[in-house]
Amino acid sequence: MNKVEICGVNTSKLPVLSNKKMRELLRQMRQGDKSAREQLVQGNLRLVLSVIQRFNNRGEYVDDLFQVGCIGLMKAIDNFDLSQNVKFSTYAVPMIIGEIRRYLRDNNPIRVSRSLRDVAYKALQVRDTLVQKNGKEPSVAEIAAELNMLQEEIVYALDAIQEPISLFEPMYHDGGDPIFVLDQIGDEKNQDSKWLEGISIRESLQHLSEREKLILTLRFYEGRTQMEVAEEIGISQAQVSRLEKAALKHIRRYISQD
Repeated sequence: MNKVEICGVNTSKLPVLSNKKMRELLRQMRQGDKSAREQLVQGNLRLVLSVIQRFNNRGEYVDDLFQVGCIGLMKAIDNFDLSQNVKFSTYAVPMIIGEIRRYLRDNNPIRVSRSLRDVAYKALQVRDTLVQKNGKEPSVAEIAAELNMLQEEIVYALDAIQEPISLFEPMYHDGGDPIFVLDQIGDEKNQDSKWLEGISIRESLQHLSEREKLILTLRFYEGRTQMEVAEEIGISQAQVSRLEKAALKHIRRYISQD
């Protein structure tokens, strides 16, 4: 993602368009000025770059994602409604993300039935149409009504084509340890929970602070997520993560000394 050139484009020299210039070029393009469309594409390539950074851990070639993102950008340019009081980037980003996600789904190694894929793609097309028409994200009920289908069928189809992610994919960073998908999951059968229940921990727990004891109890005995623990004891999730890891490390070290 640190390449200066992507698909032969020097990303360090990409232009940036002001909102006023954007709207002016869009009006010119609507009047048939092809050069205005080219300027719009060139002036928004940084937007594509910012979007594909969200997908830089999927094992895909950056050049491929960039090209697919550009397709989404061009669709956004061609379909943007100037009469709507919406910034172009607000409209374009979901279009670019949607195009990339469709590309990733089409290249997904997990096989999904053709009928489910067809329903999902129809739902996504309706979603894009309703976003363009109403300037806001439609509900599942609205999409189902347009397709004359049950909401459950729409949800099932869309879930089926979602790309799986790793439990160890970082959700965000808080200036320190990353928060992983695994940290968001509450599970009474968590392996760390089994490990804690299978050893003599009473003595080792005496060496922890009251807050650390509470965190381990809520996480591994009650199956709470880190977010739920954070809300209960009044600290950030990042702090819960750090305290949890430190407490488990301390217990492991104490047990290994016995």
